[in-house]
Amino acid sequence: MEFSELIKERYSVRAYAPDPVEDEKLEKVLEAARLAPTAANRQPFQLLVIHTEGREEELYEIYQRAWFVEAPLMICACALEGRGWTRRDGKSYVDVDVGIAMDHLVLAATNKGLGSCWVADFDPEAARRVLGLPEKVEPIVFIPLGYPADEPGAKKRKPLDELVRHEGW
Repeated sequence: MEFSELIKERYSVRAYAPDPVEDEKLEKVLEAARLAPTAANRQPFQLLVIHTEGREEELYEIYQRAWFVEAPLMICACALEGRGWTRRDGKSYVDVDVGIAMDHLVLAATNKGLGSCWVADFDPEAARRVLGLPEKVEPIVFIPLGYPADEPGAKKRKPLDELVRHEGW
């Protein structure tokens, strides 16, 4: 798919068909995340691939929406404490790195006919408990992954002139 069309086609899927995701497609979307640029090429994250079947109840503790556990797969992107690049003023870029990797992943998923949704409003303590995350591993985002069972709505975005400035503030 042409890139500008791919960007237009991607939407936040909130209903998933029960059809399993083929291993080949999963591999392609994970590879897209792996190839994403990160600050100083540190790749300070781990991706947990979770099959939802049989785990719906415990995964529901992480985020209480029925559609969250409908997708056959869930990707949890976790930051690895102390492994990311840090700017001179102490600002860590690990969240940015994870964001870029997950953007690559969701666009690759769309390109393969899969749906996804960026979920940041989850219970981090429940995620730690359910997934058995070590102390220095922070869950950043969950991405349900599967075949859409809904239709995209109209995208609501600000006009470009409200988002862009030139040559200074």
